[in-house]
Amino acid sequence: MRKTILITGASSGLGLGMAKEFALRGHNLALCARRVDKLEELKAILQQAHPSIRVSVKALDVNNHDDVFAVFKAFKNEFGTLDRIIVNAGMGKGASLGTGYFHANLQTAMTNFVAAIAQCEAAMEILRAQNDGHLVTISSVSAVRGFRRALNVYAATKAGLTTLTEGIRIDVMNTPIKVSCIHPGFIRTELNEKVKKVPFIVDLDTGCQALVKAIEKEKPVSYTPSWPWAAMQLIMRVLPDSQLKKFS
Repeated sequence: MRKTILITGASSGLGLGMAKEFALRGHNLALCARRVDKLEELKAILQQAHPSIRVSVKALDVNNHDDVFAVFKAFKNEFGTLDRIIVNAGMGKGASLGTGYFHANLQTAMTNFVAAIAQCEAAMEILRAQNDGHLVTISSVSAVRGFRRALNVYAATKAGLTTLTEGIRIDVMNTPIKVSCIHPGFIRTELNEKVKKVPFIVDLDTGCQALVKAIEKEKPVSYTPSWPWAAMQLIMRVLPDSQLKKFS
């Protein structure tokens, strides 16, 4: 069992949902995000419901790269080992390129990809030193194709994250370190709460239960919930552009 789990972006959305699910399964949690007040609320809820687990929270903006290394190391020192590190923090701002939203698109790119590099670097330093552990990155089914409008840059960052994770996994093949890339389908969170028509969307609890189940299998690549996304991602790869546009 991977006893102690670090999750970035844990104050809301998938990070919060995964924290609740892992707590239910008896894991110790190292939780970080920008909104430390939300983390403290979550910590109180989790410890009341699961008094046998340890929960530690720290403020972290993943775009402050030096802080990423400092916070990860602080959690490592506090718990002794980090058995699983989940690179989850992300955002979904933006619009079609050329429509005046460069700064929002840039912010998404910096948070979802450049900051993910910092998190993976910090995580792998710890896992290599331990010669053990599980790195998990949270990508998206949008990584399989290019998408329009608000997903222009978002999908590109997730494709980059998927490729980055694959390279890390190849780097540590035949070692005790496991590396997994998880591709969630459409799960209702703060990022998409205003979007009404979303195919196959599931609520947060359902989505995070599927996420945690996939993570604990430690497969190199997973699409979750497996129905319909394990099959749908194959279909999406060959859809004509005119059909693909219906997904965004």
